[in-house]
Amino acid sequence: MGGKKIIKFFAVFFLIIIFIILSFVFINFRIISFAEKYIYTEMEQVPSKYTSIVPGAAVYGNKSISFVLRDRIEGAMALIESGKSQRFLVSGDHGTKEYDEVNASRKYVLKMHNIDESIIFMDHAGFSTYETMYRARDVFCVKDCCIVTQKFHIYRAIYIARKLGLDAVGFVAPEINRFSEKTRLAWEIRESFARVKAFFNVAFHTKPTYLGDKIPITGDGHETWK
Repeated sequence: MGGKKIIKFFAVFFLIIIFIILSFVFINFRIISFAEKYIYTEMEQVPSKYTSIVPGAAVYGNKSISFVLRDRIEGAMALIESGKSQRFLVSGDHGTKEYDEVNASRKYVLKMHNIDESIIFMDHAGFSTYETMYRARDVFCVKDCCIVTQKFHIYRAIYIARKLGLDAVGFVAPEINRFSEKTRLAWEIRESFARVKAFFNVAFHTKPTYLGDKIPITGDGHETWK
């Protein structure tokens, strides 16, 4: 390969890298700027929405929920108990018998809160935030909702939900135990890539892993306890 061809090759390669970086930054900026006006940090300011949605997070041994998931659930319970939401939809990964985010969440709620069991709906196939919001719309017939999650995650969740047609707002889950700066940085880095994936999922109307029969959120949540 001649000298000019080498220079041309590296010039094209450099331009491609610059394009990828700029696209990455633009998508992240786009999602954050789109979602920020729908996000609340004070419960008193959150507008009433029929359903509170908690996206899944890690559980340990199908019994103990992570602090991340606990904070999301507690934020949603605050909305339920204050009358700002009427239904609770917990979504997550229940792809195997050995790993079950949604039943662990339900058990935690019933242990820690005195609420009507019938308002607890479980989405067993919420394998990603995109799938959670897609199934909330198409399986659970959710029209309006408040998504309760951490700040790093909430922009993506709101972007997806509203692009899918849900009247969605977000409530930043209050931290019961403060997370370390190292943990926050790791979340932010990982999330910056997840936003790009979500952008293309929305753009290309990606189908979720599972759909299934409709289970309207206006009904009895016991139907989802499987």
